[in-house]
Amino acid sequence: MATKQIIKPAKSAPAVGPYNHAVRVGDMLFCAGQIPLDPATGNLVNGDIKAQTERVLENVKAILEDQKLTFSNVVKSTVFLTNLADFASMNEIYAKYFTSDFPARSTIQVAALPKAAIVEIEVIAHF
Repeated sequence: MATKQIIKPAKSAPAVGPYNHAVRVGDMLFCAGQIPLDPATGNLVNGDIKAQTERVLENVKAILEDQKLTFSNVVKSTVFLTNLADFASMNEIYAKYFTSDFPARSTIQVAALPKAAIVEIEVIAHF
């Protein structure tokens, strides 16, 4: 049976609740949803959907890099948006990080996100 390893990258903003940034079980990495928090301050990045998506994906990147992975290791992503009208703009930034062999993905509109973020992204990666 694979053991559960808790992942707390040094380059990440502190979690905003009772959860970990990621959990590794065997050859799978389950990343918690990331919101656009600046790791240096722990504060939400101001800006439009593009600015917030960029920060979110940089936060995901920090978790992946901590485990010596890249976006090409991601097999599933889930995007949460507070406004589906932001879908095309979010996709524009998303496509800068996921450039080929795209993961499976779901995109969901939600009523609200922590700290009044407008986007949150979670991923599952394979080693």
